[in-house]
Formats: sequence, structure tokens, C-alpha cells
Amino acid sequence: MRLGLALGYWGRGPSPGHVELAREAERLGYDSVWTAESWGSDVFTPLTWIAARTSRIKLGTAVAQMAARSPTTTAMHALTLDHLSGGRMMLGLGLSGPQVVEGWYGRPFPSSPLTATREYVDVVRQVLRRKGPVEVDGRFHAHPYRGADATGLGKPLKPITHPLRADLPVLLGAEGPKNVAQTVRIADGWLPLYWSPSRPEAYGPAVTELPEGFRVAPMARVTVCDDVSEGLLPVKAMLGFYIGGMGHARRNFHADLMARMGYEEEARRIQELFLAGRREEAVLAVPDTFADEISLVGPRERIAERLELWRKGPVTDLLVVAPDPRTLRVLAELNA
Repeated sequence: MRLGLALGYWGRGPSPGHVELAREAERLGYDSVWTAESWGSDVFTPLTWIAARTSRIKLGTAVAQMAARSPTTTAMHALTLDHLSGGRMMLGLGLSGPQVVEGWYGRPFPSSPLTATREYVDVVRQVLRRKGPVEVDGRFHAHPYRGADATGLGKPLKPITHPLRADLPVLLGAEGPKNVAQTVRIADGWLPLYWSPSRPEAYGPAVTELPEGFRVAPMARVTVCDDVSEGLLPVKAMLGFYIGGMGHARRNFHADLMARMGYEEEARRIQELFLAGRREEAVLAVPDTFADEISLVGPRERIAERLELWRKGPVTDLLVVAPDPRTLRVLAELNA
């Protein structure tokens, strides 16, 4: 099982320690480093900054939001960074949800998320392969554009720049069983959310039928500490926000996933509290058992024991959310 460093997205401002954490992860032998975006910092600029300060570690987006850019724009970002980094780029994509797509990006959330994702990946693949002009007669992504307001002058084009790699890895963030099944068919890897080594069935049967070389790369908060309950608090804070507030009460993919993992009553309670403005109570309502399942928290010996569960399943890359270099070092030693 390879290790990756998941840096996430910025909060109120740039995270000053991210570059040094990435450099330390590279020194410790980590395979990859990953950035993210929500409705603040973008995913590619920090990754480019890190690329310039490192030499070996692979560079991933977990995730680049599809609504943020047309698929050709995303492909341009990926092929550009792949050239500048000497072939270290991995493109992780995610659809996000209606709250972000319509509220932040000002675009309609697709009526068929599976179709929209499939078309998006098709366009990206065509750009990277550069076998000819990009042509897709898609429902959500048409190249050339053929809408009612089109001029009719659009011309199929292929990238001027020759991509460094036609097979640049494309990974997808997917939660529902149908989405996961499609991810296995059309992508090179999967970025699961809230992975529990003991509940792979929550993602559907596709998890047991993965092709050779397919990456399964979940994120997990890792904290080396004596007090497990205290160490779980940052995990519970994250879950309270995502389960309670990252989505509408009627459509929250994260809450739905938690429900499929056996915590339906708790997920709805967290939503209820968070949407009522009772955020601290929402965080406390997150069960320690659930937070513990999807993270690695506690003394070194406990983490070592639980790490074996992650190794036994389909996980190929553990993307570590870690607060300090010491934690990165401990996990590197345990995974050696």
C-alpha cells in the first residue's frame, strides 16, 4: 500500500506549512501529494507551487471540481502541469453537489450525473490522447458546442501542445454504488470518501471486481496521540460540517453515504442540528465509532494494528491527512 499526503484546500488563507509537509513526505518516501478545492482556493495553483519545490513525488488533485472548468480547460491544466513536473500529474475529478455547483459555480447540477461524468472524462481523454480533434455529441458536454444559441461556427480542435502522456491517470471521486461501478469502467482509479475497511459493501459490488493496476485511494486522518477520543475530535468536526452542511437537507450525498454505512439515524440527526445552527452539537452527535472507522487515531501501537485492516482490502494508496511531520514519519515507518 502506497502512502500519499492529502493537503486539502485552504481555509481563510494560504496554509504556510503545506510546501514543507510535501517536501518532508517526499523525503520519507511517500508516493504522492494531493490538493483540493471547494469555494475558495483552487486545486491546481498550490499543486504547481509544490511541484516546483519537489522532484519525485507524484502530484494529484483530490478533487478538481468538474463544474469549475470545462473538460478541455481541465485537460489543459493537467497536461501543462504534467509537462512542468516531468510526468508526475494525476488528475482526480469530482462532480460535487447541487449546493456547490449551482450556488458557487452558477451552473445547473446535471440531471444525470453519471452521463455528465462519463462525457467529461471522454473529453479529457480525447485531449490527452490527441489522436484527432475533440468531438463529442454529448448531452452535457458537446464539442463543438451545438446549443440553440450557437453561432454554428465552432470547429473541432485538438490541442496545440502535445501532451507528455496520453495515459495520464484519471481518478474519480464517487460515492453511490452506480457511480463507483462507472468509475471502475472508465477511470484509472477511485477516490473514496469515508472509507471503512470493515464496510466495503457500502460502495456496491464493483469494489470486489477491480481491474489490475486500478488505484483505490481514500483519505484518512492520522493522529498519533494517547487519548483516542480527543484525537477523534478533528475527524468529528470534519464530518459534522460535511454531513450537516455540505449539501441540502433533501440532497446530501455525504449524509446518504453515512446512512449506507449503517449510521442513518445519526446522519439525519447531524443534519438536523447543523442546519438549525447548532453546529457544536452536530459535531458531538457524530459517533466516535464512525469517526474511528474512517481514520487512524491513537497510540502508535493502535495505529499499527488498525493499519493492517487497511492493507488487507482493496486500498492501493492511503492518502494521509496529517497535522505534522512526526505523524508522517510514524506512518512511513509503520508502512515500511
